[in-house]
Amino acid sequence: MSQMKPIRTEILRRKIVQEIEAMKNRVYRGNEEQMRENRDSPSDKLREGERATMAHSLDAYMQSKILDQTESNSRLSLANQLMEEGVKNCSCNQFKEALQYLQEAVKIYRELQYAPGESKALGNLGNVYYSAGDYVKAIEYFQQRLAIAHQLQDRKSQGQTLGHLGNAYRHLEDYAKALEYQQQSLVISREIKDRRGEVAALNNMGLAYKALGNLKEAIEYQLQSLALMRELQDREGEAQVLRNLGNAFYALEDYPQAVKYYQQRLEMARQMEDWRSEGQVLRNLGSACYALGNYTQAIEYYQQRLAIAKRLNDCRIEEQTLGSLGVAYESIGNFTKAIECYEQRLAIARQLQDKRVEQQSLGSLRIACYAMGNYAKAFEYQDTRCTTIPE
Repeated sequence: MSQMKPIRTEILRRKIVQEIEAMKNRVYRGNEEQMRENRDSPSDKLREGERATMAHSLDAYMQSKILDQTESNSRLSLANQLMEEGVKNCSCNQFKEALQYLQEAVKIYRELQYAPGESKALGNLGNVYYSAGDYVKAIEYFQQRLAIAHQLQDRKSQGQTLGHLGNAYRHLEDYAKALEYQQQSLVISREIKDRRGEVAALNNMGLAYKALGNLKEAIEYQLQSLALMRELQDREGEAQVLRNLGNAFYALEDYPQAVKYYQQRLEMARQMEDWRSEGQVLRNLGSACYALGNYTQAIEYYQQRLAIAKRLNDCRIEEQTLGSLGVAYESIGNFTKAIECYEQRLAIARQLQDKRVEQQSLGSLRIACYAMGNYAKAFEYQDTRCTTIPE
């Protein structure tokens, strides 16, 4: 705020000087022309005095109007800058700073009675609270924005805000309200032919139905969303819906269909060179293949995920994947490889000082050693487990 004030003052000063000089020139040129026309009049002296008084009054009046207008424009520009800074801070998860910028922007917009700006700033305030996980507060600001959008008859903003409200209520587990708002958002988006708004509403309705446990309904909406995403050539949106569809089919225990959508998602992640998303979908594919009893394929996916974890230098993903690999190796009777994975996981757990994972790894090692008939080694892990984990 303190850095913006000198900039604002200098811009204001320059604008005022330029506008006043331009207006003065127009007024003076008009006076000279009028004087030439009346040069031969017997009452020249009187009229010259009147013209001088009028020109002076007009000059002062116009300066005042220009000052007011320039000040208003400058404050509007300032409010726009504040809102932009608020959005930037929100994207960096600096929520406190974002709220300060946006609340100041709302204040200025209200003083100027500029409803479109106020509406947008209120929506961004809702987004900040939503991102921070304060869904009740987010709803409060989304409702205010919705009211202004109704007054302005801004149908696109209405549709967007109804969607935001639906998402907030979904997080509050009020699924009835979530679906009600998403349905309204969908209707408006279709009325105004807002394809992106329509696809967002369809996807959000799918998420709400999934949260309700109505997976078949969720899949129906997400399939419609996927078709629109592809029509719009929205690659990021398509990737998100593919993941959602895979998750929905997995929850339905329709693992072949889950694998189908996860594989499409994997291909997109690789095309985008998005390693983190690639690792996530490899985990999902490994889980789906394991559920199908295809342990060899599951191991292949987990090994690929392990390679990505090492490339990203992400110890947490690495230890999780080693645990999954160990279980998969046990399922095919390869206890030697399972123990190797569990020991690596144990080492990472100790490096991270994660007692919970350390305990899990020791337990897995003990069971694998028992399965191999290596009771002495199993007892060794039992002893280590008892001395390592406090009661």
